[in-house]
Amino acid sequence: MPETRVPFYGHVRQYHNLKEEIDRAITDVLESGTYVMGPRMKQFESELAGYMGAKYALGVNSGTDALLLVFKALGIGQGDEVITTSNTFFATAEAIWLVGATPVFVDCEPGTRNIDPTLVEEKITPHTKAICPVHLYGQPANMLALAEMAKKHGLLMVEDCAQAIGSKGDTFKIGELSDAVCMSFITAKNLGTFGDGGAVVTNRDDIATTINKMRNHGSDRRSYHSVGYNSRLDEIHAAILSVKLKHIDEWNDLRIARARDYTEFLTGTGLRLPQTKPGYRHVFHLYVIETPRRNDLQAYLKERGVIALTNYPVAIHQQEGFPFGLGDPHPVLPETEKNAAECLSLPLYPELTRGEAQIVADAVLAWEAGRAPTVVAKA
Repeated sequence: MPETRVPFYGHVRQYHNLKEEIDRAITDVLESGTYVMGPRMKQFESELAGYMGAKYALGVNSGTDALLLVFKALGIGQGDEVITTSNTFFATAEAIWLVGATPVFVDCEPGTRNIDPTLVEEKITPHTKAICPVHLYGQPANMLALAEMAKKHGLLMVEDCAQAIGSKGDTFKIGELSDAVCMSFITAKNLGTFGDGGAVVTNRDDIATTINKMRNHGSDRRSYHSVGYNSRLDEIHAAILSVKLKHIDEWNDLRIARARDYTEFLTGTGLRLPQTKPGYRHVFHLYVIETPRRNDLQAYLKERGVIALTNYPVAIHQQEGFPFGLGDPHPVLPETEKNAAECLSLPLYPELTRGEAQIVADAVLAWEAGRAPTVVAKA
């Protein structure tokens, strides 16, 4: 195996940079004797709500549960339809299925790869209950157009912001045009803990009250319960996230800088490079290029010690067993399928240096110059 020159993930570097502060925060939790539903979670919730400019933030155990609990809190269930996108992590649609509703997939925009608002209205039926856009790769979906559609048809809006904390649109911010925002803090996210974690951010009192109970076995006071879930952000993860949240804007700026480096180095190649909409703050959870020879390029980079990964090479509607008993078994999503077949994520994290980005780009350029055989990518 070749020596890894540029790894894909940077969270160990990030830990080393904050080791003293993170270790102290973890030790403080361990010494406190309170590990669940304690003061660190409440502190982080307050800090996150303040950062997002929202009334409430509620810590849960994953981004998946954030979606699930929001759909439950909004009364979405059997017989309802939720319009969303297929080129995202499986959990987005999975949460819809888990509450008994049906995900209805809309194709993505050729430019941003976010859900295409121009295709949403034709998918609305009397059963449609909500729209769930995903802010893919770190760039917000076109919330203005989607919110106009939702208002016109009396639909709920739930934002999947697992990849885009700190992003914003040209004239809107995350959460401003929706009923709730669902966030993930799994390790590799822009704001990540050392394991699973998530949150619901909302300005609605009823959603906050309901989720506060649902995440804790249907209880808001000791020994009194209705049916709920065990979905709580524990104290250690909350303490780690409090340490990291202070750095999120700086880290996002570094991601943006490295993305600009990649674009500078790779402009003029035959690759499709990421596009940022004018006025938007794209925080680059991922820097995704596209090429029909994706598999070949990925293998070539690996041979040269550069780790590049695929996100998401099998779209949800292409997964084995789809439609899992619900939904259209044959959705027509040509842009989504092209994205899935050709996408390749280059290493990108705040600790990545410009020099390392140059190493990655040089390897891509060498491959693009024809030094490797062509293998057509397959989903």
